[in-house]
Amino acid sequence: MNLTRRTTLLGLGAFGLAACGGTGGALGPRSNAASGGLPADLRPIPNAAYDRWVAAFRSRAAAQGISNATLDAGFRGAGFLPGVVKRDRNQTEFSRTLEDYLAIAASDERVSKGRAAFARHRSTLAAVEARYGVAAEVVTAVWGLESFYGERRGNVPVVSATSTLAFDGRRGAFFEKQLIAALKILQSGDISASGLKGSWAGAMGHTQFIPTSYQAFAVDFNGDGRRDIWSDDPADSLASTAAYLSRNGWTRGRKWGGEVGNGAPQGRTIQPQPGGPRFSVTSNFNVIKRYNNSDSYAIGVGHLSDRIAGGGPIRASFPPDKYGLTKDDRVRLQERLTARGFDTGGTDGVVGPNSRAAISAYQSSIGQSPTGDPSQALLRSLG
Repeated sequence: MNLTRRTTLLGLGAFGLAACGGTGGALGPRSNAASGGLPADLRPIPNAAYDRWVAAFRSRAAAQGISNATLDAGFRGAGFLPGVVKRDRNQTEFSRTLEDYLAIAASDERVSKGRAAFARHRSTLAAVEARYGVAAEVVTAVWGLESFYGERRGNVPVVSATSTLAFDGRRGAFFEKQLIAALKILQSGDISASGLKGSWAGAMGHTQFIPTSYQAFAVDFNGDGRRDIWSDDPADSLASTAAYLSRNGWTRGRKWGGEVGNGAPQGRTIQPQPGGPRFSVTSNFNVIKRYNNSDSYAIGVGHLSDRIAGGGPIRASFPPDKYGLTKDDRVRLQERLTARGFDTGGTDGVVGPNSRAAISAYQSSIGQSPTGDPSQALLRSLG
């Protein structure tokens, strides 16, 4: 979402977007946190300074209407999470090409799962579109990019995550607002303290709302009296996403855009990757960017939505990368490394950390300096 939701985190870069290509999150491999368990560094450890901060915070929270009962419930079992601080401080600015981004955002697996999810929830999505005017396939695509259609919602206690980040201080004011909002969610009865979970940075549910955005935009679509974005039923999450886009200016019946020369509507023309495909985009493209202020993200959502609706892949080709390799070259490199016992963690043509580690290991095995860099020579050496 916009800066209210994301601050300096690009999408779920914290949460998953900048992570595309093998570092975890919605666009990366499954993590322990997503599959039910938590790594050791995402479990509370004793921290006296954190405890003092919480004690002082309680009075600030009370001044904003948070009851003692809610504070007691929210902080019961909560604590300082060292892994949250580590992940926050270790964020890097990823410079993925659009080709790499789309290789993951609109992978065959994500498209096939998206079509299956669309079919399973067709009636709900149709009702959401009828009420809010946002195309059902676009809502589905946001769901796919944010949590892999609900498979990777996160399992980190939100109170622990947001209080750790508020205490840490790098973006303390922002995360204290998220903590207050999370406690208000508990106080409203939408979710229990034990169920208030999300990403390491506090993004929650099927479409990864942070607490302040939940407060502003979440809706009770299924009429059960709770705005429940955490349950296996995605109805409230899907509707909340559509409500967000609608309230940020979505125009009913207008496409997001498309590849130039491939049935794109008239609009502003952009070419995010030099030498790559050009896209004609409309005002709805800008609305998607309110969810995440990134051209790659908005194209990812738009293109994935088109694929879910039955459209084909991008037609125009992308240029070779800085190593002189095309996507097909990179796929062959990954396949050959994996066949030699140097597992790249997938063969999507995206040279991420796993592929670089495999390249380094292979280079060491043949007596080369382990740079981790791909090359045509490396590809040839693999036969």
